[in-house]
Amino acid sequence: MRWWDIDPVLRLERELFPEDAWSRGMFWSELAHARGPGATRRYLVAVASRADAEGEEIVGYAGLTASGDQADVQTIAVAREFWGTGLGARLLTELLRAATAFDCAEVLLECRVDNTRAQKLYERFGFEPIGIRRGYYQPGNVDALVMRLTTAPGGGPAAGADPVQGTDNHG
Repeated sequence: MRWWDIDPVLRLERELFPEDAWSRGMFWSELAHARGPGATRRYLVAVASRADAEGEEIVGYAGLTASGDQADVQTIAVAREFWGTGLGARLLTELLRAATAFDCAEVLLECRVDNTRAQKLYERFGFEPIGIRRGYYQPGNVDALVMRLTTAPGGGPAAGADPVQGTDNHG
């Protein structure tokens, strides 16, 4: 993800998460830490050709932050018309590769307790529930399920064996 991706990402963000969408400033702040030798973030976008054949559009995005030997999935989002295509799994795979590059021993994330699609994706990748954060998502006071993936033998987070289904998540 680059700065010029922020506006199309924001459009998708507001469509998918109208009540708790990230702000432009939040994305700018994250991207400010995603470049250079001291980078602690990895953000990416997924693009697809437009139906009118005049370019591409952003249909998904994801982000991860790393600190020490721990990484946190900050967000994964996929346009509704791409749900079930495996795009969410591909985005998560790339985040786990980034966690490995950051030498992280574990990856954490928060997921709405009512987002079973995302939970199933994370479980396929080896994430396990480790707790609940009460009232984490606002407005609405919705709880978050905290999930963790620990290091696989041979280094780096374990990636799921058969990532087939896409999903959306916002953490």
